[in-house]
Amino acid sequence: MTASWRLPGWLLATAILLSGCGDDRGQAAYQPGFDPHPPSAPNRKEYRFGVHPLHNPERLFADYGPIVDRLNAALPEARFTLEASRNYEEFDKKLYGRRFDLALPNPYQTINSLHHGYRVFGKMADDDHFRGIILVRRDSPVRTVADLNGKVVSFPALTALAATMLPQHYLLEHGLPFGAYQARYVGSQESSIMNVYLGDSAAGATWPPPWIAFQKDHPAEASQLKVQWQTDPLPNNGLVARDDFPPELLAKVAAILFNLQQGAAGRALLERLPLSRFEPADETTYQPVRDFVAHFSQTVRRLPEQP
Repeated sequence: MTASWRLPGWLLATAILLSGCGDDRGQAAYQPGFDPHPPSAPNRKEYRFGVHPLHNPERLFADYGPIVDRLNAALPEARFTLEASRNYEEFDKKLYGRRFDLALPNPYQTINSLHHGYRVFGKMADDDHFRGIILVRRDSPVRTVADLNGKVVSFPALTALAATMLPQHYLLEHGLPFGAYQARYVGSQESSIMNVYLGDSAAGATWPPPWIAFQKDHPAEASQLKVQWQTDPLPNNGLVARDDFPPELLAKVAAILFNLQQGAAGRALLERLPLSRFEPADETTYQPVRDFVAHFSQTVRRLPEQP
């Protein structure tokens, strides 16, 4: 089965193969939904909106699909489809291959996308939420960073900035260099959390939005976990547009996204993420990310070469 899924204009996904360990066992089956506004005008051009693996594809469609529906309802001259990827590797391949017209990459992917013909036009607000957190079980003997020496620590992906790179840098800064623990990359935020719950890792890294969602969806399991450490924040996830995206249309998209918080319906869409708002940004917004990535590469580990 393919490693990514695309949300067509008239049909949501019918079945999603979830990645990682059994973190989504017990969820209700995903129900397809039909778009009440099928494209009818022959000149309605289609644009792909790619969102990086903040969650498994099923949850990503549930959270971001309504925002794409909002764009489609407000912009009859265009047709937007939401595209999810099973893991960071697949998303990176699509982004750096210029498959997406618009995208919501993490900050590391955002600065890399500039080398592939994208430009930053906005970002998620709430930068204080863009930090790494490290979870342990409440009954864990782990009390200090040194207690993780030689232990398995789960991470979503090599290039997850908040959930992997920031925690690995935190461990180094607190006396545990990369290589002193067994870094296990498990493919998704949910899987990193579940590895801790199941006892497959002594600690697991993620970031606040997936942890908040996990607490809401799996309260019994979440009650057995706790946040042991958290990192400093960086600028939140970016909004980028490919260099051939029509400027007039981009201005309309930006206006819709940046004003969602002005109405009750828009605030309800943002609450699902959870997010207070989207806001304008440009390339200079992400200079702190460039600085961190350069420092990380010199002190923690070399990052994979980008295509």
